[in-house]
Amino acid sequence: MNSNIKAVELAKKQREISVAEFFEKNRHLLGFDNPRKALLTTIKEAVDNALDACDEAEILPEIEVQIIHMGSNIYRVIVSDNGPGIVKKQIPPIFGKLLYGSKFHVLKQQRGQQGIGISAAALYGQLTTGRGIKIISRIHETEPAHYYVIKIDTRKNKPEIVEEGIVEWDKPHGTVLELDIEADYKKGDISVDEYLRQTAIVNPHATIIYTNPELKQEIFVRASEEIPKQPQGIKPHPYGVELGRLMNMLKWTTYKRMVPFLMNEFSRVGATTAKRILENAAILPTAKPKSLTREQAMALIEAIRKTPIISP
Repeated sequence: MNSNIKAVELAKKQREISVAEFFEKNRHLLGFDNPRKALLTTIKEAVDNALDACDEAEILPEIEVQIIHMGSNIYRVIVSDNGPGIVKKQIPPIFGKLLYGSKFHVLKQQRGQQGIGISAAALYGQLTTGRGIKIISRIHETEPAHYYVIKIDTRKNKPEIVEEGIVEWDKPHGTVLELDIEADYKKGDISVDEYLRQTAIVNPHATIIYTNPELKQEIFVRASEEIPKQPQGIKPHPYGVELGRLMNMLKWTTYKRMVPFLMNEFSRVGATTAKRILENAAILPTAKPKSLTREQAMALIEAIRKTPIISP
């Protein structure tokens, strides 16, 4: 066969792979290696989201976790919280799109970052049971409670709305999610029961009500009325930036000169330190960040490494 014809035929088979499609075939990368771990991962992602939402809104968390055995190896997971709720238009992408979230671009200590967790659990439930994830959320007692059933279009990594509407709900604000997954419930050191006990210990300001598949309920009552202070986001430290990232920062910055660029895009860099870095790199303080060449960016990296800078 002519090599040109063969190349054309091969080219026709090439297509973009969405992140959801990739994880659909590699779910072990998300913590869904086996049914037992899948149950723990699903609960953890939902509880982490609930704690984060309450902490950011400065609300003392009240979280309810229920696991129902639906028969065979299918379990229903229901997690509700009294957090601030989710704005209507944000509900579909939060639960129906991988790599969608508010934490990825913020440098601070936090429970999650990638925007994969709860949508990955929804994807796992969809793959193993064929059902979508159900969500009810309300942002204020004067606002309606919005109800959704969502699946993930893995080809496009987009939410597919199966049902939506407004429902009666007795909570003034918060979110409840429900999804069916293939799972295996067992007790022990690496179990949902132990995870929730440990979570209650490290979050003494939270009340967690847990009902296991055996219909046994355990209530972890909050031991503190004090809401933890939220960690503050910081800029990247110069020592932790690699060449490729620095070049992107130079390209995307809104600052017109190198001194304010270094002072405002990095942590622990003042005017004196910025000028010293530029002097070591043989770059003018008035140089435009967007105009720097790759060689100048490399010189800047070397100058940063040689310049004493206070730790973050």
